[in-house]
Amino acid sequence: MDIDLFVAAHRADWDRLAELVRRGSSVRGAEADELVRLYQRTATHLSIVRTEMPDPGLIGHLSTLVARARSAITGTHSPAWREVAQFFTRRFPAALYLGWRWWVPTGLVFTGVSALIALWIAGNPDVQASIAAPEQIRDLTQPGGDFETYYSSNPAASFAARVWTNNAWVAAACLMLGVLLGLPVIYALWQNAVNVGVSGGLMMSVGRGDIFLGLITPHGLLELTAVFVAAGIGLKLGWTVIDPRGRTRPQALAEEGRPVVVVVLGLACVLAVSGVIEAFVTPSGLPTWARIGIGVVAELLSLAYVFTLGRRAAQAGETGDVDAKYAGDKLPTAA
Repeated sequence: MDIDLFVAAHRADWDRLAELVRRGSSVRGAEADELVRLYQRTATHLSIVRTEMPDPGLIGHLSTLVARARSAITGTHSPAWREVAQFFTRRFPAALYLGWRWWVPTGLVFTGVSALIALWIAGNPDVQASIAAPEQIRDLTQPGGDFETYYSSNPAASFAARVWTNNAWVAAACLMLGVLLGLPVIYALWQNAVNVGVSGGLMMSVGRGDIFLGLITPHGLLELTAVFVAAGIGLKLGWTVIDPRGRTRPQALAEEGRPVVVVVLGLACVLAVSGVIEAFVTPSGLPTWARIGIGVVAELLSLAYVFTLGRRAAQAGETGDVDAKYAGDKLPTAA
């Protein structure tokens, strides 16, 4: 077989295929069908050349062309940076927004319970005495006491890492254990509400409630919001076990559980920010109004992230679930 005649006979097909490959995603309709046909034809040509007239230059040219055409037809994975951007601009905020009817009430109930406990303890010396001995309460609440020095008890970077790790585990536990009908989540919320209420009540009992709020607010707003989100989404997952809403329970748990993983990863980032604030801002020498202001700004930014970016993504059809190509295939079921 004459290689020059072979090239002359098929060069037009190869040039056309190269042109379609260069245009990439803009190829549509009949041209997309043409791309597939030319890819198959060129792959056959490559096979013939390898068998009948193994010219290294032509083999290299056709191999590259066939490989590029295959990528254009089958598609390639998105770059990692694009996946990360998609995560933070669409999946994570959409998952938060779609769950707000669970985590906002959770936060309101938690705050109300903590406030009631704090007021009850602050106004009842007998209750205070049942919590700890007078000297222990004094060590906790006095100026320079345990409550104040807790935030500066370790180097800031080390403290931030420890706080972040602990809170990330709490959030992950609330999310993952929600499947147990939400009972572990309710227990964890109660324990945290009691801890906040006891600390606040004891500080209020000695007239230092302002110090309590000044220390807990800078990081606490963002940190507790993350806990509320984790608990609310966990409770939503637990309710799915009770009421799968017309789906089989495995199907419902798969559909509701995949976005939970998105929330876990996203909240780890949120809690890292909260940990930095708790380690570097809360114990700093800044005025109380400045420390609280930083916490309020961080909280407002997080809420704007959810209710603007998240709402927009949800309205565009984003659910926080992974791409369909990663979600797995579904078995057909009888109607």
